[in-house]
Amino acid sequence: MTIGQLLKNARERHGATQAQLAARARTSQAAISRIERDRVSPTIDTARELFDLLGEELRVTSEPVESGHDRTLLRQNLTFSPEDRIRRQVAWANRVRTFPRVR
Repeated sequence: MTIGQLLKNARERHGATQAQLAARARTSQAAISRIERDRVSPTIDTARELFDLLGEELRVTSEPVESGHDRTLLRQNLTFSPEDRIRRQVAWANRVRTFPRVR
């Protein structure tokens, strides 16, 4: 869900029009419309202020994502010189070529 969609949902939940929210925020109705239609992306501070004016709190979080990469293996590989890493990858690629093809 985009910030524009979140704002529109919050505004409608509180029964406010774009013009009313714009007046509270000291901006134009057109500016609110552009945000809600995702034509512009407000800063986090602006978005927080708009939600605050509606009596809501905007929470922005981040969480680590499991990338599927073995970080221990990556750290271990970085202990090798660039030349050694290239040699190891070439050796791996040559082994992969010997694998039977899956059809």
